[in-house]
Amino acid sequence: MDRLATLDLFVRIVDRSSFSAAAADCGVSRPVATAAIKALEQRLGTRLLQRSTRHVRPTEEGAAYYRRCVAILADLEDADRGASGAVAGLLRADVIGRLARMILLPALPAFLARHPALTVHLGEGERFVDLVREGVDCVVRTGTLPDSDMIARPLGVMEEVTVASPNYLARHGTPASPDDLQGHQMIGFVSSRTGQPLPLEFTRGDEVIEVSLPARLLVGGVDTYAEAARLGFGLVQVPRYGFEDDLANGTLIEVFPDFPPTPTPVSVLYPSNRQLSPRVRVFVDWLVEIIGPRLHRQCA
Repeated sequence: MDRLATLDLFVRIVDRSSFSAAAADCGVSRPVATAAIKALEQRLGTRLLQRSTRHVRPTEEGAAYYRRCVAILADLEDADRGASGAVAGLLRADVIGRLARMILLPALPAFLARHPALTVHLGEGERFVDLVREGVDCVVRTGTLPDSDMIARPLGVMEEVTVASPNYLARHGTPASPDDLQGHQMIGFVSSRTGQPLPLEFTRGDEVIEVSLPARLLVGGVDTYAEAARLGFGLVQVPRYGFEDDLANGTLIEVFPDFPPTPTPVSVLYPSNRQLSPRVRVFVDWLVEIIGPRLHRQCA
């Protein structure tokens, strides 16, 4: 391997904590990757990586070398982009499925036409992932974000509504306020962070009220959550965006709109410990360009 390819391999090994994953990313075999790093350590006269049966971690010298390599590779990519005007390579992003299907995918052809040398690997998920360990460049997530070493760039907020199906309301009655929820049930949406169902949340003036109702059905995905509501399993809180048809045709009925849930923030997250590559930068800027205005129009 040439010197530059070896630097890229070393960075990927640290990012992925795995020789095998990094070798696959670089399109080489594990023995080739192992030999290249061994030769690099011999040339530098120091050990860069601590290897165990489960993980690969940088030594103190390896961590310092990693930071220099990340800066060098990012500067080189910036220089290439400046010379050619092109953004190239593979970008890995993980996005909430509903936003991907309703906003990103319809706009993606124009983005790819603008950057013909760029390939996008679009994953779909709602859990918080270790971006560096899993080789993901950025993620789009909703809600209050946990403390982490990632940079969060706001994309907008989604208006939330409390809804239920007509047959559920026929059986349990239509509550007029959060004080009328005795005897009602919710569909429990299980948090990927806590493993517990999220309470329903309402605002009354400046006050935020949390209510946990009995739940005979617990789910972990937004689409299942919404479909269970349509089938009458209980009350749910969902973004108004994407459910306009359900509300317009009466499949779902909004209850006590005067006590709405707090809006849900939408953010794109990317690692803070490495220089943002040009391909990630243009993708993040594009997300701000397409998601923010759509959510703003929905909340207006």
